Amino acid sequence: MGLLKTRKNKKFSYTPRYFDNKGAEGSPFEIKHKFDAYRKTVGANKGLKGKFNDAWDDLKNNPDKEANRRILIIVAILLLVFLFIIDFDLSIFFSK
Repeated sequence: MGLLKTRKNKKFSYTPRYFDNKGAEGSPFEIKHKFDAYRKTVGANKGLKGKFNDAWDDLKNNPDKEANRRILIIVAILLLVFLFIIDFDLSIFFSK
């Protein structure tokens, strides 16, 4: 059925008529994201587990520790907001 699968983008092999490709690196008409060469998570569809493992490895091996700390702080704040919205009682963690 293909309900949960995402469609792949169409790829065309366009070569301009008057373009000289001597000495050029690749096609100037190739559309590529700016940071694709630096990410492991971009590419073929690996499934949810493969994407999660790649993202986790990228988080662990990222040399920028400030970005990792910022991401963890944002996740913690969003988790607390979610718990506040569903009216979760945080007093069960604090015993007398």
